[in-house]
Amino acid sequence: MTASLLPFEDYALLDDADCEARIKTAKAHLGERCVILGHHYQRDEVFRHADYSGDSLKLSRQAAQSAAEYIVFCGVHFMAEVADILSRPDQIAILPDLAAGCSMADMANRGAVERSWQELSRLFDPDETITPVTYINSAADLKAFCGRHGGIVCTSSNARNILEWSFARREKVLFFPDQHLGRNTGHAMGIPLDEMVTWDFTQPMGGLTGAEIARAKILLWKGFCSVHQMFQPQHIDRFLQQYPDTRVIVHPECSFEVCRKADYIGSTEYILRTVREAPPNTRWLVGTELNLVNRLAEDVRADGKHVHFLSPTICMCSTMFRTDPQHLLWVLDNLMAGQVVNRIRVPEEDAVPARLTLERMLAV
Repeated sequence: MTASLLPFEDYALLDDADCEARIKTAKAHLGERCVILGHHYQRDEVFRHADYSGDSLKLSRQAAQSAAEYIVFCGVHFMAEVADILSRPDQIAILPDLAAGCSMADMANRGAVERSWQELSRLFDPDETITPVTYINSAADLKAFCGRHGGIVCTSSNARNILEWSFARREKVLFFPDQHLGRNTGHAMGIPLDEMVTWDFTQPMGGLTGAEIARAKILLWKGFCSVHQMFQPQHIDRFLQQYPDTRVIVHPECSFEVCRKADYIGSTEYILRTVREAPPNTRWLVGTELNLVNRLAEDVRADGKHVHFLSPTICMCSTMFRTDPQHLLWVLDNLMAGQVVNRIRVPEEDAVPARLTLERMLAV
């Protein structure tokens, strides 16, 4: 491509209304050459332009099956990496704002995980004893690490099946980066809490004794989602005092204590489906990201359903929020001008083993 790059500085101060009109024009011009993916947690001003909406894996698979040459992922960095890994060679994955990361994914980097693997090798051969399992909310190089060590990827909806697959092969699991998804899933499988220990990656040997590691079935990486970590058991208790007939539904990235008080626990897709299919005139307290909760509340209002955000404090995914209409328009205008900006490309040495872990998961 030889056209000149359109600088973002020309877009930063545009108002949202102007951006919206120009985004629609750009989408019409690009047609099927470009597909826009909108994650559930994305802000409305961007979400409304998505050709497909959903969770990260679903969106990447839809994009790979499309005729699009350009995949513009309105989400965060690891999501665009998954899109690049699963897409065809002729497709290009783009992240509108490269600063849109994931704090939970950042809590587990390859250096720290490899160091932990080496520390565990002092006690036993980890490649014979431990299945590394990474949540899809992780960097591509960690998915590649799992691919090289007989491991696998999981999502919030299939974590139980993935853990069962893992235990059928080795006696222990190293689960990262989200401790809460691992703990809540393990508990649902009947694994005692004292056999799920937290691996503090800032401490030698995870801050654990050899006896604790030997007894453990799951080593839980000390990572968390800043949004889901915000929800507290007392938030549920206070709400139920006022509305005792409320049904509580939360994401499994919430703490163990919050999940124990919930009536339903599941992925974003599960939360949406459960509330939408619920009887009319029911009240719901929802523990997941604010943009999703607000859209869901509007969707079901006509059925007399009341949907409330679980926390009294307003908090959204700040890194997801970085993707704004200005960045989306900038990307699309550059595509129309013959330029690709913010391409996400996973190196082949990581893409191959990372793709293997995703294929293993899809096979399970």
